[in-house]
Amino acid sequence: MAIIRDLSQLDALYGRADELSEAATVKVATRITPLYRKYLERAPFLALATVGPEGLDCSPRGDVPGFVRVAAPDTLLLPDRHGNNRVDSLRNIVRDPRVSLMFLIPGIGNAIRVNGRAQLDTDPALLASFAVDGRAPRSVMVIRVDQVYFQCARAIVRSGLWDPERRVDPASLPTPGEILAELSRGRVGGEDYDRTWPERAQQTLW
Repeated sequence: MAIIRDLSQLDALYGRADELSEAATVKVATRITPLYRKYLERAPFLALATVGPEGLDCSPRGDVPGFVRVAAPDTLLLPDRHGNNRVDSLRNIVRDPRVSLMFLIPGIGNAIRVNGRAQLDTDPALLASFAVDGRAPRSVMVIRVDQVYFQCARAIVRSGLWDPERRVDPASLPTPGEILAELSRGRVGGEDYDRTWPERAQQTLW
């Protein structure tokens, strides 16, 4: 193995940070610009990365486009919708506010990345403003933006992420029920879990 162990080795392989093209650096903004805002308001999905004493967490978040609200050029609001109640991301944020978000828009090659610091707000009026079908989130992440920039489309192009011809047949992969049953030695999961999940999910989307 030829492991890179210091930055000088990395710089020798990829070049120094100060040698980046202007396009690679000028795209980084310290606020939500009007053009970046257009992307964020059309995104129905993001991945949220956090860090805490137990380690790292990366959590998918999704809703109707615009579910992340641009409250100000330096502030995003992200409601915490119903999930499995592990709250790994929230536990991390309470102890370490650093967050990173990657927004994806179906059919669009560029991803939008946001780095910042978050805190959890439970103000009743704020929660009510995010209610869907009368159901409000239990908390809202208030994210102070440090950086926002687009990630070039190469990874999405290479992966064929939005190409219908490259969709995977779900039947070719294990189901969540099968995974749970294997890991729990049959205590949870199985066919009943998979069969009832769509109805459970529909009742608890928000």
